[in-house]
Amino acid sequence: MAHQKYKRILLKISGEAFRGQERYGIDVDALHTMAKEIADAVDGNTQIAIVVGGGNIWRGTSDRAKGIDRVTADYMGMLATLINALALQDALEKMSIPTRVQSAIEISKLAEGFIRRRAIRHLEKGRVVIFAGGIGNPYFSTDTTAALRAVEIDAEVLLKGTQVDGVYSDDPRTNPKAKRLTVLTAMEAIRKRLRVMDTTAFSLCMENNLPVIVFNLYKTGNIRRVVTGESVGTLIKSH
Repeated sequence: MAHQKYKRILLKISGEAFRGQERYGIDVDALHTMAKEIADAVDGNTQIAIVVGGGNIWRGTSDRAKGIDRVTADYMGMLATLINALALQDALEKMSIPTRVQSAIEISKLAEGFIRRRAIRHLEKGRVVIFAGGIGNPYFSTDTTAALRAVEIDAEVLLKGTQVDGVYSDDPRTNPKAKRLTVLTAMEAIRKRLRVMDTTAFSLCMENNLPVIVFNLYKTGNIRRVVTGESVGTLIKSH
């Protein structure tokens, strides 16, 4: 592989990425495609940690409208992330990529509990670490989880994989005149209400000088390109 720009990264994958062409649940083809992209980016010089969402199984915001308590709904969403994490672990290990799942919610028969030092040690040994269960508390998004875990493990960059090739001035799927932004600051993203991540996640990134790269997860080779320092997607600087 080409020269690595980043030694340690955290990749945020939404639950919708697991859904693929299905209406809900896990699309096996999409799962294997993601796993292959991650496996291609794995290198002895780059350590990869991943935070997964659970929106393909449980959409907390919309499903709460059905009468389920907010706290209960958020815990259900955390459990959904564990399902995705186990699926991704299985797909990666079938590609001979050593993987560990750490959960903020203790489920000892399925995953390790989250311990920062242990997670870092796994990364140093070349294992992919998948973080599930959010941060273990309700009211926090998986974007905030990704920012927090990235800071905790001393990641050099937070990669957010999406369905589009960066951050746009408006939704490009509904507004053909929307323009892609190549570089902006976290504060600009907040002020312009670009809805890339929530303000709590951005605050963590700004306070800890953590850059965010938003890119198209579905384009073959993009994870590897970001890791090697190619200009891909949109760079959101902390300041």
